[in-house]
Amino acid sequence: MSSGDRREAAPAAGEVKNGVVSGDLNQRQIQSESASGVVAPSQNQRLRLNPSKDHKPESYDDMQLDFSPSIFSSLERYLPPPMLGMNREEKVKFMREILMKYLPQGERTRVQRHRDYRQKIITNYQPLHRELYNLHIGNFFVPPFVKAIQDNTEESFRSIISEPSPGVFTFEMLQPRFCELLLAEVENFEKWVNEAKFRIMRPNTMNKYGAVLDDFGLETMLDKLMETYIRPLSKVFFAEVGGSTLDSHHGFVVEYGKDRDVDLGFHVDDSEVTLNVCLGKQFTGGELFFRGTRCEKHVNTGSQTEVC
Repeated sequence: MSSGDRREAAPAAGEVKNGVVSGDLNQRQIQSESASGVVAPSQNQRLRLNPSKDHKPESYDDMQLDFSPSIFSSLERYLPPPMLGMNREEKVKFMREILMKYLPQGERTRVQRHRDYRQKIITNYQPLHRELYNLHIGNFFVPPFVKAIQDNTEESFRSIISEPSPGVFTFEMLQPRFCELLLAEVENFEKWVNEAKFRIMRPNTMNKYGAVLDDFGLETMLDKLMETYIRPLSKVFFAEVGGSTLDSHHGFVVEYGKDRDVDLGFHVDDSEVTLNVCLGKQFTGGELFFRGTRCEKHVNTGSQTEVC
């Protein structure tokens, strides 16, 4: 696991950062219909400046939403006290209006198209191993990792982790059987893509092979993986980049080989924290190199000695 090295400026008024809509949102900016059960905005209905630490947010995994369910769970902690007792539909309506209001029209269109794209895949693709789509502790993780997360202390985390280089941590997490099933699922998805002649979006602009796991139904599972198992670690080891408030993910698999992509050049991940997992079977090569942290002025420059 390695931290992303984006260092972002403080969010502007109304900008969404780590699930928090910042800025002074006044009565005119937050509007909702009283017919929905949400009372007309008042001074008491502005988002809280600080999250409610004692409030346990609801899960929105089973709802069809424009944004990741984890974003709604994170934002719920910032709702005004009178709204915390409302039902999920009312809270979702209120939070969605806030998120959509500060999303440019072009981005709204892109979000809707991507949602339609995913729905088309999920409607037509038949999973090979459905047990992958619901996170199961015993089948997914090795026992030492589970115990460390359950103990939830820095000492328990360090008992399973090594730090070969500052800011780079390695640890055993996944059961071999889970990795085998995941690879088989990805191969089955690729087979369906080829047979159906369905054009899919690749993980990024640098890879011509691979698949976005969220696009064929694994989003909810990966959300839970991030929230319950990765966030506790990142809260301790990546606090300075927002490790305690991770609220979204981009989960994908890429392929390397003689007839596939052969390498991935030096780059900076667009994330606060990156989790790298080797799923290879038998292969040579495949080394992963970390070349330090990048400041904003040198994100896209070549590797060199530290100058910031």
